[in-house]
Amino acid sequence: MSWQFNEANSRERELFASLAMTWCSGGQMVNTSRMSTLYRVSSRSGPASAGAYYVKLYQERGRGLRRYLGRSRVRAEWENLLRLRRLGVPTVRAVAYGEDGRRGALVTAELPGAMDLRRFVAGQLDRDILGAVIGRLSRHVRAMHRAGFVHGDLKWRNILVTQSDEDGFKPKGGPEVHIIDSPQGRWLPRVLRHRGVIKDLACLDKVARKRLSRTQRLRFFLEYRQCGRLGPTEKKEIAMILKFFEGRE
Repeated sequence: MSWQFNEANSRERELFASLAMTWCSGGQMVNTSRMSTLYRVSSRSGPASAGAYYVKLYQERGRGLRRYLGRSRVRAEWENLLRLRRLGVPTVRAVAYGEDGRRGALVTAELPGAMDLRRFVAGQLDRDILGAVIGRLSRHVRAMHRAGFVHGDLKWRNILVTQSDEDGFKPKGGPEVHIIDSPQGRWLPRVLRHRGVIKDLACLDKVARKRLSRTQRLRFFLEYRQCGRLGPTEKKEIAMILKFFEGRE
């Protein structure tokens, strides 16, 4: 059995002292699946910044061979959150993680006032604010991919937007964008990375084509590629993005 903390304060170490205590921490169930159940746990005492936490309890190590071999899904999610932070990509703060046989738990700190990208775009009428969010997202995804990391499940629900930090201050340059929930994420050598990159971009565009204008989608891509106009290489890549999910839905 293993249990470890990351930048946890004394209150968090008390609340989630072990895998057994975390497993029984209760809270409000957010969603559940055959593999895991997610709870929101409030911190009723301690520092105001402690807020609430999300506790994901895994009943299985993973699907397929991952049930028996290699890195478990909960460990992958923990390690990938830490890697995103090291890359400078905003994400949720990983507090604690552990596993024992088939079961495991991951604790992350709640982002105050966060909403997923779909909800944010649905209620956002200010073009400048929306443009700032698109710009930040493109830079974060670019940083991730340039470092050789692909997310593997870059859906809009796995992108959170906050308009103020934990202390209530608005970040410079508009709302901040956070990339979360990446148990499928992995480092890939350049020769194998291209398909993973295209999949990440196709996941983003799958919803973007219904919620954003063509100009906004093009702006994201140009900022992601750090170019002022589309050349033959960029046009080919866009075609691959648009066709990626054809016949799979």
